[in-house]
Amino acid sequence: MDYTIDGIRLLIEEHGGVVTLGDFQRAGITRFMLYGLLEKGIIIKESHGRYLFNDDEPDEYKIIQNRSDKLIYSHGTALYLHGMSDRVPHILEITVPQGDNVSRIKKTYKNTKFHYCKKELWDLGIENIRTPQGYVVRVYDKERCICDIIRNKQNIDSQIFIQAIREYFKSESNPRKILKYAKCFNIENKVRNYMEVL
Repeated sequence: MDYTIDGIRLLIEEHGGVVTLGDFQRAGITRFMLYGLLEKGIIIKESHGRYLFNDDEPDEYKIIQNRSDKLIYSHGTALYLHGMSDRVPHILEITVPQGDNVSRIKKTYKNTKFHYCKKELWDLGIENIRTPQGYVVRVYDKERCICDIIRNKQNIDSQIFIQAIREYFKSESNPRKILKYAKCFNIENKVRNYMEVL
């Protein structure tokens, strides 16, 4: 490992902006060296056992998702990342499988809202997308997002809902895929109604 400031920066960038103690150790940086980096202010502690470069503007999407493989951006947050909503999310919406304990993440990141999904449907429609800062995160695809907001219409801001529905059904729709998802969530009739109207 190149133990220079540029080498440390590169290591952190390769890990999506946040490096764990294990990542440093695998790169040949000992705990003693790590304490030196912290003392000099080259890196800062993001949370327990997780570090980032001091002068970086951290990518909140990537930092939060790095806490668990089970965190998938969904609902309004996923719509924004897909370009289907022009409203920058102040609360990051995340879906996890039912039964997952996310209490530590909720405690650390107050600007998160968690949705719980049956384990057998949790991984339906996961894909990778780039954040505005260029890091890759996992989100639900457009079809899953539309199904999620139709299922939770009463809890979705009406402006976000209307913009996403119109945009999807007028230009980007994949009828076979969205109907397949709709069947899984028992909302096929609702989705067909939007398809017919739009």
